[in-house]
Amino acid sequence: MPNHPLLLFLVAVLVLGILAFLVARAKALRVRASGTAMYAQPDQYAWFAALSTAGPALLVSGVGGFLLLLLGAEIPLPWLLAGSLVVAAAGATLGLRLVTPDFHARQAIERVIRFILAGAALISIFTTFGILLSIISEALRFFRMHGFWEFITGTVWAPGNSFLAAAGRADDAASAARFGSVPLFAGTFMITAIAMLVAIPVGLMAAIYMSEFAPRRVRTLAKPVLEVLAGIPTVVYGFFAAITVAPLVVSVAGSLGLNASFNNALAPGIVMGIMIIPFISSLSDDVINAVPDSMRQGSLALGMTRGETIRHVVVPAAMPGIISASLLAVSRALGETMIVVMAAGMRPNLTANPLEEMTTVTVRIVAALTGDLEFESAETLSAFALGLVLFAVTLSLNLVSVIMIRRFREKYRVNNL
Repeated sequence: MPNHPLLLFLVAVLVLGILAFLVARAKALRVRASGTAMYAQPDQYAWFAALSTAGPALLVSGVGGFLLLLLGAEIPLPWLLAGSLVVAAAGATLGLRLVTPDFHARQAIERVIRFILAGAALISIFTTFGILLSIISEALRFFRMHGFWEFITGTVWAPGNSFLAAAGRADDAASAARFGSVPLFAGTFMITAIAMLVAIPVGLMAAIYMSEFAPRRVRTLAKPVLEVLAGIPTVVYGFFAAITVAPLVVSVAGSLGLNASFNNALAPGIVMGIMIIPFISSLSDDVINAVPDSMRQGSLALGMTRGETIRHVVVPAAMPGIISASLLAVSRALGETMIVVMAAGMRPNLTANPLEEMTTVTVRIVAALTGDLEFESAETLSAFALGLVLFAVTLSLNLVSVIMIRRFREKYRVNNL
């Protein structure tokens, strides 16, 4: 017999739900056997009774657990579970009373399902706002120490001994700390751009080949092998970038008379692009396959070659999905950390030369939130400021992509009228 209060509560709710189901079904069968017309089937009345029993109880216990664990409310667990069981009993009583001929049990169940689906959709929205609020609250503390304009336009990232200020031992080095984020975002955008220059052409061409030219046997084998790249841990890609690609970049640059550091932006950009290829190829392949075959046949019937059909008909029709896949790849590249740490280094360096050492925003966020730094220090709080700006950049990219997708859809719709 279980002895944990939570397990006892779940068993009790399950038992009450089963009893409510059986009793409601038996009652509905008796009403139907008497010759009375009913708006729903007996099983639908039974499921409504079970939902009205278990649903409110689980909701009350979930809200109580949220208040207890996250907000620190002092609610005794046995009292919370006992109150939830009382709610379950009340719900069972109400559900059994509603087993009447004029009650639309099916419509009531559909309303409950819509409510559950709406709640699931709201979870992501509330989570996004929660993340944003938690970042803003800490970022504002940083901006009270260092100006927002200096942070956005500054070209030097040199925290120095800024952590001493939080300990009350500020000196000239701490007061001279500079938090200019331009080098970090420049490195982030450069490495992301290199990755996209690799991933988008290769991924899109691979998708076109697999959807339009590859035999069925080749497609069946090639697509799963290509998607394996998405499951490789990023730290493995980091080893590959640091041990293989970076020395190769140095050798090629040396043969061309260029100086390249073993920690450079080109190597992680190339490897990150290889890692992102499956995101673009798989999604683009699905979108291209979704284009109606009648459009291809109509284009060929008008005298276009197969290549012209792909270029002028298939790809424009699939362009909204291709843009979405590319945006997903950009977001993936902006958030990558391990490959950059292992192959590009951690030194903020404002340069346009991809052969030099650079770093990204996410790497500095990890560096600021790890170690023995005081949480109240400017260097630690700068991680939240960087996260806030990166969130704004990602949101802007999403908005731009939505506008582009809408324009492509409108253009495609007009051209087909």
